[in-house]
Amino acid sequence: MSRSKTGSVVQALNDVSFKLESGDRLGLVGTNGAGKTTLLKVLYGIYEPTHGEVDVVGRTDALFNINLGFRKEASGRRNIVLRGLINGWDMSQINERMEKIIEFSELGDFIDLPLKTYSQGMAARLAFSVATSLDPEILLMDEWIGAGDPEFQAKAKNRMEHLAERAGIIVLASHNHLLLQRTCNKILELESGKLKAFQEAEEWFDAHGIAGES
Repeated sequence: MSRSKTGSVVQALNDVSFKLESGDRLGLVGTNGAGKTTLLKVLYGIYEPTHGEVDVVGRTDALFNINLGFRKEASGRRNIVLRGLINGWDMSQINERMEKIIEFSELGDFIDLPLKTYSQGMAARLAFSVATSLDPEILLMDEWIGAGDPEFQAKAKNRMEHLAERAGIIVLASHNHLLLQRTCNKILELESGKLKAFQEAEEWFDAHGIAGES
């Protein structure tokens, strides 16, 4: 169970316990409603557990809500500032990384247009570029970015791999088993809000008879 900051109670998780270390890339699996997104929100601090403790050490960012901190009427450039301020960055950090974020997002002149004019893919590229610009030590994702052309997908994949190589922790909820096989070294399976399995990814996929890519 977890409690939101507004005080409402959400019965979604029960007796879920696990530990991750630097370099781990955890895949969250389970059917819709199993509690994957709720667990991500608990890890990010949106929900507070009513029982037990959550001990998160490290700079954390999340991609399970690409609109977090974004304003539709504001330009992409302004939204970079807003998201940065929410993340606790100061203006010198934001200004230092502004052009690199814009370049990585491939938005070009659209960066000075209102966010409401962006396609979902463009907004996702902007969110990904901002969230990964400071090498978060812990990155939480609900499904892969899942938007953009193949070239941008390759860039995003390379950046994710570099984050992991630099001792970051990634927690990725997804139904895409091939993606999880490529990305994760551990799997946590939820069933009706309870921990069903927490093990090495290779062991989990072997136990479920899921073959890797050829």
